[in-house]
Amino acid sequence: MLTAVVLAILCCVHAGSGAGSHSLRYFFTGVSGGTGFPEFTAVGLVDNVQHVHYDSVTKKMRPTQDWMAKTESPEYWERETQNLVGAEQIFKANIGVAMQRFNQTGGVHTAQVMYGCELDDDGTKRAFDQEGYDGKDFIIFDKDTLTWTAPVQQAVITKHKWDANKARNQGLKAYLETECIECLQKYVQNGRETLERRVPPEVTLLQRKACGSADMEVLCHVTGFFPRAVAVNWVRDGQDQLEEGVQSGEVLPNQDGTYQLRKILTLSPEEQGRHHYSCQVDHISFKERQIYIWDPNMRSSSEGGPPIEIIAAVIMTLLALAAAVIGRVIWKRRQGAQKGYSPAQNKEGSNTSSDNTTNA
Repeated sequence: MLTAVVLAILCCVHAGSGAGSHSLRYFFTGVSGGTGFPEFTAVGLVDNVQHVHYDSVTKKMRPTQDWMAKTESPEYWERETQNLVGAEQIFKANIGVAMQRFNQTGGVHTAQVMYGCELDDDGTKRAFDQEGYDGKDFIIFDKDTLTWTAPVQQAVITKHKWDANKARNQGLKAYLETECIECLQKYVQNGRETLERRVPPEVTLLQRKACGSADMEVLCHVTGFFPRAVAVNWVRDGQDQLEEGVQSGEVLPNQDGTYQLRKILTLSPEEQGRHHYSCQVDHISFKERQIYIWDPNMRSSSEGGPPIEIIAAVIMTLLALAAAVIGRVIWKRRQGAQKGYSPAQNKEGSNTSSDNTTNA
């Protein structure tokens, strides 16, 4: 639905080449009314760091990084704002069409899009353009065949219409393979000081008795690190990496631009006395893996230390913030390649589609 709009939004000048493995992703999310949240949100992320934001309440495209504010002109922000005001209207129409397709008469519904590109340090390029509805994939662009894949029957009509628009598909392919990469390189260069900084995590072990049993819950809380990639594992006797009995949270953003992660290990009384346990953390800011050994005699949170419930509540609050920041994209990332969703390209488009996309 938004192909043309998307191309305009992502338009930028050529940029010099950048080293390393980097990604540029844009998330659009439309939500039907009655939720208390903005009905439309658009955000952009460079290497998982948000650099632009728009929502239907402020109706302004704005920078979220100083380096974006300093390098783009007022005309740029005005142009992107107008593009997204148009995209907002298309999303509203698309949700209405989707509800008809799925025979829905009410309730809260969402339309999501993610599109962008990746550039590896060896020069390998990847691109993606996908859309979803109510937490599930709706339609996916295959830039190699210039066709669309419809994972659900309700998207087949859209697929046929979009497949027939060869010029539009060729333009989208050109954007993803060329302009998107150029924008990515430009942003990485301009934001290098922020994007390539290294901040080591702070690691804390906390424990408490499990509710209703004699088991012990041990929390490994890793916070304040950047970049986002981190490996946190509970290990038994220095060699057995544990999966069973381990609850793993998501990597969540802190308000200062760093990240946090928690992993909770649940141990029976027998396991507590029979083995030694450690939380092992790998991060690019460390010269080597850091090992934090759990002492069963440490003070439990019930004896005055921060209770796990409070930590979890804080994390849940941050999760809500993160969801708002990235447009509340509610379907899970695809494994490995971290594919995304592209602007709703009028895909759910009714008769309101524009020349930037084909009617659904």
